[in-house]
Amino acid sequence: MNIGVSQDLSFISLISNASILVQLVLLLLLLGSLVSWWYIFLKMFAIKQAVKQSEVFEREFWSGSDLNSLYQRANAGHGEEGSMERIFEAGFREFSKLKRQSGMDINAVMDGTRRAMRATYHREMDQLESHLSFLATVGSVSPYVGLFGTVWGIMNAFRGLSNMVQATLAHVAPGIAEALIATAMGLFAAIPAVVAYNRFTHDVDRLAVRFESFMEEFSNILQRQAST
Repeated sequence: MNIGVSQDLSFISLISNASILVQLVLLLLLLGSLVSWWYIFLKMFAIKQAVKQSEVFEREFWSGSDLNSLYQRANAGHGEEGSMERIFEAGFREFSKLKRQSGMDINAVMDGTRRAMRATYHREMDQLESHLSFLATVGSVSPYVGLFGTVWGIMNAFRGLSNMVQATLAHVAPGIAEALIATAMGLFAAIPAVVAYNRFTHDVDRLAVRFESFMEEFSNILQRQAST
């Protein structure tokens, strides 16, 4: 008797004997978990690379390198430059173009430069924040999807007991266990997604502050140059 119950409660057996709806819920949660892990690794490497590229460029920028030389290197980066370097490139390009125009007011030059940097900044932040909404969705929705599968599984289990004269633990346990797998799967999908979302959001916010500080400091440098 105990051997039969043990076999019925094995993980594979519970999933294979579950109702079609519960199996679809488990499949949906599994797919959501796999995709979220894929985005977690992609975003982890992308943010790590963005931080490293920003640190390298900041060291070079504040080492006293000539701005024209920095711009030439950034312009010849062939898409390998970092976010901060692209912001610098956009700002310096616009600044040089506007400064060459005769009769341009300093304030107009700096406004155009800041707009160019701000536009590039928004594009870079949009790229860094990509797929974070998916992680947030998986983290918030998965427990409820799993709970739906659990409720449905328990309903089926009790409906099956209504046809029995005497219900025992051996009859109840498989149905309840297969239903609870959906809740466990929902938590398995949600917890890593929530942790990763919170961590990546914090890292992206720190990069945003770093980029904004650089834009302000770079604007001050360019304004001093335009005034001379």
